Amino acid sequence: MGSPLPRSSWPRMDDCGSRSRCSPTLCSSLRTCYPRGNLTMSEAPRAETFVFLDLEATGLPSVEPEIAELSLFAVHRSSLENPEHDESGALVLPRVLDKLTLCMCPERPFTAKASEITGLSSEGLARCRKAGFDGAVVRTLQAFLSRQAGPICLVAHNGFDYDFPLLCAELRRLGARLPRDTVCLDTLPALRGLDRAHSHGTRARDRQGYSLGSLFHRYFRAEPSAAHSAEGDVHTLLLIFLHRAAELLAWADEQARGWAHVEPMYLPPDDPSLEA
Repeated sequence: MGSPLPRSSWPRMDDCGSRSRCSPTLCSSLRTCYPRGNLTMSEAPRAETFVFLDLEATGLPSVEPEIAELSLFAVHRSSLENPEHDESGALVLPRVLDKLTLCMCPERPFTAKASEITGLSSEGLARCRKAGFDGAVVRTLQAFLSRQAGPICLVAHNGFDYDFPLLCAELRRLGARLPRDTVCLDTLPALRGLDRAHSHGTRARDRQGYSLGSLFHRYFRAEPSAAHSAEGDVHTLLLIFLHRAAELLAWADEQARGWAHVEPMYLPPDDPSLEA
C-alpha cells in the first residue's frame, strides 16, 4: 500500500495547462470531474460511508444507453482506514459491508458489443421477468443509501465519464434525487494523479494501463474474477481502493465533488429542460 503524498504534490487544475505536468487524458478527466468553481470536499464534512458503484448498460454514451445491472457495496470509512487481511496477509473485503445488486430489463436494445462484454441481453432479462429502471428501483436505492451513515461518497472507476452521468440520467427521468450531501470520487483520474505525483511529473506511469483489470493485475498479480458483471467489478474496485486506501481517502477528502455537479449523460425526450 502506498503512503499518502503531501497534498501540495497532487496535480491541480492550474497545472493542466502544462504538458510536462499532466497528460492529455488526465487533463480531460480533471476538467470533467473537477470543474473550476465547484466546492471541494475540504469545504464540506468528510464522507463517512463510501459506496462503491458499477453499472452494466446497453452501450456506450453515443447510443444513450439504459442501465441493465446495478451493484453497490457500502463500506464505512473506518473499514477503509483499517483494511483487513487473511492469514496469508492478503487483502480481503471488509467483514461489515452492505451490498445491493439489481438486474433490470431496459427498453432500448443492447448493442452487440455490450451484450458480448456483459453477457446480458434484453431477451434474457425479459425471460427472467425483470422490470426496467423504475420507481421500485429508485425506492430501493434510496432505502439502501438511507441506511448508511452520511455524508456518502459514491466511488466508481471512470465514474464521471460513464457511471455517474448515466445514473443521473436514469434518476432524472423519474424525477428522483440522491441525498443533498452526496459526493463523488472517480478512481481513474485519482489513481493517475497519484501516480503522476509519485513519479514527479514524468510519463513513466502513463504507459501503464488504468483499466480495472490492469490495475488489479498490477497490484495483486492475478486476474479479477467476474469481470464485466456489476458486482464483480465492484468487488475488484473495492480491493483496488483498499490497496491504496490511505492515499485515496486523502484524495477524496480534498478532491471529491458534489453529486449536484454531475450532469446527466443525456436528457429524456420529455425532460422539461428541453422546452424552449
